[in-house]
Amino acid sequence: MAETQIEWTDATWNPVAGCSIVSAGCTNCYAMEMARRLEAMRIDKYRDLTRRSGKRTIWSGVVREDRDALEIPRRWRKARKIFVNSMSDLFHEAVSEEFILDVWQVMRDTPHHNYQILTKRPERMAHILTEVIRDVLPNVWLGTSVEDRAAVPRIDLLRSVPAAIRFISFEPLIGPVGLIDLTGIDWAIVGGESGRAARPIRESWIDEIHHQCARHGTLFFFKQWGTWGKDNKRRSKKANGREYRGRTWDEMPGSQLGL
Repeated sequence: MAETQIEWTDATWNPVAGCSIVSAGCTNCYAMEMARRLEAMRIDKYRDLTRRSGKRTIWSGVVREDRDALEIPRRWRKARKIFVNSMSDLFHEAVSEEFILDVWQVMRDTPHHNYQILTKRPERMAHILTEVIRDVLPNVWLGTSVEDRAAVPRIDLLRSVPAAIRFISFEPLIGPVGLIDLTGIDWAIVGGESGRAARPIRESWIDEIHHQCARHGTLFFFKQWGTWGKDNKRRSKKANGREYRGRTWDEMPGSQLGL
């Protein structure tokens, strides 16, 4: 587990490392380059997780379960919002059901933390939560990523998952999502892409999500413009900032723990 600069969480916990590309939102995933750097630092957990493709670093498809990492949240006495697997996807097909059950047991045993699980594989998440685990933990938030209109069907899959809190990460938002049904969705995170190869975000795409959040009573969190500002100019992420419609939007689900 590590402290993090991700605006909507307090810490990250990575019991799984490694992933594979499934959709357009994965193209410039920060975790691929980060895994390469960690391997260069001779951290064995990240060995062979990536490969070079031309000038790019991409996932190799190797996924590694880290049993030693399972004990980390138990050592944190202070309550945290914890992003689970910022360097992977807990519901990747290569992660065993047995290991997912072990992760669930850790979260069950540490109710003072709130866990945020984000997946691009909500179909597997739905299967495991309805057929294998069948246990709604009040401190576990379940989410999926929707980067453009092609990924919108993930929302229906997320809605079928029993969860205390359901959320969507519209990040990196690389295209309009159109008319969406946010019934049963508690929270939406919206953000543009960062980095040298970042794809632009359009204010109109944010507007349509914001309007629909307001209509459905879904909390709205604007994370960043990223590399492209609302004036369609490239700048640093810091220079573009987080302001949308003249303010910052940090709406977030409350919890029984007051976090």
